[in-house]
Amino acid sequence: MYSQDNIISKSKRLSSFQLSKMHTFEVAARHCSFSLAAEELSMTPSAISHRINALEHELGILLFKRSHRKIELTKEGERIYIAARSSLTSLNQEILEVKSNEISGELTVYSRPSFAQSWLVPRISSFQKKYPAISLNILTGNENINFHGHGINVAIYFDEKQRSKLHCQDIMAETIVPVCTPEYAKEFNLIGNINNLNQCTLLHDNQAWGYDSNTDEWALWTNHFNINCLEDSGNISFDRSDLAVIAAMHGAGVAMGRESLIRNQIKRGELIKPFLDKKMLCPQRYYLATLPNNRNTKIELFIDWLKNEVQNEEVESSV
Repeated sequence: MYSQDNIISKSKRLSSFQLSKMHTFEVAARHCSFSLAAEELSMTPSAISHRINALEHELGILLFKRSHRKIELTKEGERIYIAARSSLTSLNQEILEVKSNEISGELTVYSRPSFAQSWLVPRISSFQKKYPAISLNILTGNENINFHGHGINVAIYFDEKQRSKLHCQDIMAETIVPVCTPEYAKEFNLIGNINNLNQCTLLHDNQAWGYDSNTDEWALWTNHFNINCLEDSGNISFDRSDLAVIAAMHGAGVAMGRESLIRNQIKRGELIKPFLDKKMLCPQRYYLATLPNNRNTKIELFIDWLKNEVQNEEVESSV
């Protein structure tokens, strides 16, 4: 155990000597070997071990668990390694960009699956053409992801509650309205007959804005328009809005469509809105989230591009 006297206070910055040792730590942690770190840094394994020991003593944190033949990171060491690796990678990338006068490197974007599939990915080629040296890595999921653990630069969420520990900004509102095929609407005589929804199968996104959304999206709409159809209708649930829409396109029932994600299907006539006057503005919004004080050039370029795409769509939809 390290004494409290050895622990750096929260307000104290790392010294230049500790920063140099931190680089040694990053190399040793990356290889999980003092010997391989010694080869990369042209030092002896004992010198590497001495530097790590000194760094642990100064920080008051045990970074490695040591055994006779191997070393492995402690939980605290893993956290510090992720931070060190991210900082060094970012610094190296900025140096390369300054030298080459071109924005390059990796950018990892995390998005809700339906937004990625139906909105982001169909437009991503314009970003790639504009910034060909940036390598985009797009991840999807419904959880509120750990930025540090997954190397996330930008996240795109859809809900009401913006993350308190992240820098968040709205990008787009959303309107919801039931959709189905023209054939399905004709079969159940839906146009102008909203009460006939009781006879239909309702297609649910049960993770619309969280793991436990269940039928909340349809409930939000039915409560808003004072319609009672949830108890009497059939139900099929999915964990993605776009899957419910695909099911609707194949005649499985009526999906709650998000207008920003279904515009193409409506234009092509694959889906219709049988109740044109029954659409509502959702309290949930799409918004961007980034780590505070971590807005590098690539992140800013992506955010600017995304906002421009949203503006272009708003102009097109108003025509």
